[in-house]
Amino acid sequence: MSGRRRAVIVAVAAVLAVAATVVALVATRANGRATARADAVAVIGTAAATPPATTPTTTTPAASSSASATPSPSAPAPSPAAAPLAGRIEPGVTRSGVATFYDTDGTGACGYDASPDPLNAAMNVADFEGSQACGAYVEVRAAGGASVTVRITNLCPAPCRVGQLDLNPKAFDRLGARNLGEIPVTWKLVSPPSAGKISLRYKDGSSQYWCGIQVIGHRNPVARLEVRAGSTWKRLQRTDYNYFLSENGAGCGGAVAVTDIYGERLVFDSLPVKPGVSQPTARQFAQR
Repeated sequence: MSGRRRAVIVAVAAVLAVAATVVALVATRANGRATARADAVAVIGTAAATPPATTPTTTTPAASSSASATPSPSAPAPSPAAAPLAGRIEPGVTRSGVATFYDTDGTGACGYDASPDPLNAAMNVADFEGSQACGAYVEVRAAGGASVTVRITNLCPAPCRVGQLDLNPKAFDRLGARNLGEIPVTWKLVSPPSAGKISLRYKDGSSQYWCGIQVIGHRNPVARLEVRAGSTWKRLQRTDYNYFLSENGAGCGGAVAVTDIYGERLVFDSLPVKPGVSQPTARQFAQR
């Protein structure tokens, strides 16, 4: 081959090599742009598919109105027999024990006056409960069915047992013969249909500086006593001799509020401080 032909061939080969390199570069750049576009499209697609983050909305419920807080008319009414302030002697609960008898005129630990009514009894220490049983009426029933209703006026100390009642002899006669000495009985609290009006009595020695107040003739057991002292009511402590004491004189001679074990509260106008005098009122607890 002549030198000239060889030079031409080498020149053509060089041109072809340069052309191939240019084509490769163009293809690479095109592929790079395509890849970048594809990546960009993918990112945009992902962003479009994912909703932007949002702060949760908290809804505060509206405050209930007084009307909505009112119980439904269909709600059951409280049972009239419920006694939220009762002590050991609860209405509707029948107790077991024995009945005995002793000579009594109705006086004793409750501090009541003598009474011509023989239907009274003394209560054992546990059920007397520090004078809370004073004035309560209980129906006593013997095994044979005979019964008598008595008013608690005294404490029956040991050897009286829990559940034991010590009756006036004439009350015992309605249950059985006295020669039996004692008879098994059951008894329960009752609210008698007939009762007079409540009286209030200031203890001997009472004054505007110190006083004790006693409730007499109540149909249902008394749970608490309050006196009006200035603009407020003050609850007095009950003693084991059945008086409510105001040791600093607060409320002595003022209005008095008396509440029974069922929660009924009777308010009495101011009464003068007359030590030892039973002062009648015109009020009485409802029969239960």
